[in-house]
Amino acid sequence: MTLDIETLNSKFSIQQDDNQLLITRGDGDIPVVTIQNKLASARISLQGAHILSWIPAGEAEVIWLSEDAVYKDGKSIRGGIPVCWPWFGAHESREDFPAHGFARTVMWDLLKTEALDDGRTRISLFIQKSQQMDSFWPEQAEVFFQVTVGKKLELELDTCNKGSKAISIGQAFHTYFKVNDVSRVMLHGLDGAEYLDKLEGFKRKKQPGTVTINEEVDRVYLDTANDCVIQDTELNRNIVIKKCGSHSTVVWNPWQQTADKMGDLGTNGYKTMLCVESSNAADDVVVIEPGKQHQLYVDYEVIKAG
Repeated sequence: MTLDIETLNSKFSIQQDDNQLLITRGDGDIPVVTIQNKLASARISLQGAHILSWIPAGEAEVIWLSEDAVYKDGKSIRGGIPVCWPWFGAHESREDFPAHGFARTVMWDLLKTEALDDGRTRISLFIQKSQQMDSFWPEQAEVFFQVTVGKKLELELDTCNKGSKAISIGQAFHTYFKVNDVSRVMLHGLDGAEYLDKLEGFKRKKQPGTVTINEEVDRVYLDTANDCVIQDTELNRNIVIKKCGSHSTVVWNPWQQTADKMGDLGTNGYKTMLCVESSNAADDVVVIEPGKQHQLYVDYEVIKAG
């Protein structure tokens, strides 16, 4: 990595008694932003603008990260919150292009850091266009990512069309949530929604009630804008997911057989994670007209059960 940590800290570090932000070198020599305030703590890798941890004050870790995750230049990290952009899943015409786009594997630049008056901490990042990225996606577009760390974790991904023609994007916050036992959690908010079942050739189905996980699940729920709630009775908490600018929700757990083939999910890692992804995918791909922008926003909050 060529980024100078001392220079980054001189420009972006925050040193207040109850609000601190520091940039260090993490695993694989990848720069990591560490945030600690009175409301929460968080860790964010500058490669991929990838959130590795979010722990609200008085709560256990909310974000799942594989014990066998690989930290390497240009490689996506297993777990956390990958940013999928500017396409979701496989590229529509090029099998050799990276799945879920390139945003999750390139280095993002810090634009601004702020200690907010209410105790939250906010960082803003963006991607510098490069010749390598243009080979994947030559559109005249800018992307900005804002992360606000507090009692809620707030994520905002803005895509601005700077060109003279409309562009199309797919995207997602591919969030891995930490649960005690995935077979015992219930996911509320998708009752009655139609979904595409990737495991059955994207067959269209309808969700009958609460989502439960007792086998491999890989689904894109359609026309979904409502809040979702992960009810985890064994951890005595509900994780509330609110979003704007998204009308699709991806639910994924690889289960044991697929997880064993992946190689970086950790021993029985699938048992303690559930991906609920706020997305623009499938029928929900976004068209942005020249001079316009699209914002994908999500916030997460932990509510104690009972």
